[in-house]
Amino acid sequence: MLYFRSLIFSIGYNITSAIAGLVAVIIWPIMPYSWRWRIVTCWNRFVMLWLRVCCNMRYEIVGHKHAEKFPCVVLAKHQSTWETMFLQFYFGPVSTILKRELFRIPFFGWGLASLRPIAINRGTPIQALKEIKTIGIKRLQQGNNLLIYPEGTRTAYGQIGNYARSGADIAISAGVPVIAVAHNGGKYWPHKRFIKYPGTIKVVISEPFNTEGKDRKELTEEIKNWIEGEIAKMN
Repeated sequence: MLYFRSLIFSIGYNITSAIAGLVAVIIWPIMPYSWRWRIVTCWNRFVMLWLRVCCNMRYEIVGHKHAEKFPCVVLAKHQSTWETMFLQFYFGPVSTILKRELFRIPFFGWGLASLRPIAINRGTPIQALKEIKTIGIKRLQQGNNLLIYPEGTRTAYGQIGNYARSGADIAISAGVPVIAVAHNGGKYWPHKRFIKYPGTIKVVISEPFNTEGKDRKELTEEIKNWIEGEIAKMN
C-alpha cells in the first residue's frame, strides 16, 4: 500500500512539476517578480496537499509564526526534498542558495530559475562564497528573505553535518536577523527513497536571532545548537 500511494504521488508530482515549469517560463518575461513567485509557488502548496491526499503526510508548525515580512536569513536543516517545497512558499518571497546544476532539470529547474535563486558553482568554492555574499546582501536589500542550508547538502535523518558560516556572515554584514528552522521531514520523505511515509512532520521555527555585535563563528554555533537541540527533542 505504501508503494502504491507513493507511486500515485510521484505521478502527480512529476506531471504538475512539468506544468509549473512551463507556466514559469511563460510568465517570466511578462510578469513582475512580486506576482511571479506567488504564481509559481502555488505548485509548492499543491505538493503539500498532494502529500496529504496520497501519503497521509501532514505538517505542524511549532514556535514563531512570522506574520511580519521583514528581510531575514533563514538557516534550515536539510534532510529531504520536503523542506525545499515548504520553505519556498512559507518564507516567500525568498531567494534560495542552491547548486547551479539544478537549473538543468527540465521544468523543475526552469521554475526554480524564475524565483531569483542564488546559483553557485561548486568547482570554484572561494569565488562562490564571494558571489553568495554579494548577491545575498543585494537580495535582502531588495526585500527578499534568504534561504540557506548551512550543512550544504542533505544529511540523513538523525545525522549532523558541518555547519558553514556563510549564512551567519551574510546576516551580520547585512544587519538582518536570522531565523532557524528545525524539522524531521527526512523521517517521512527520506532522501533518494521512493517510499513516502504517513505521519506529521514537525517544523519548529525560532524567534529571530539578533546578529548585532556577534561574529559568524559564535552565531553559527548558537544556531546549530538550537536546531540540533530541537531535533533531538523530536526524537
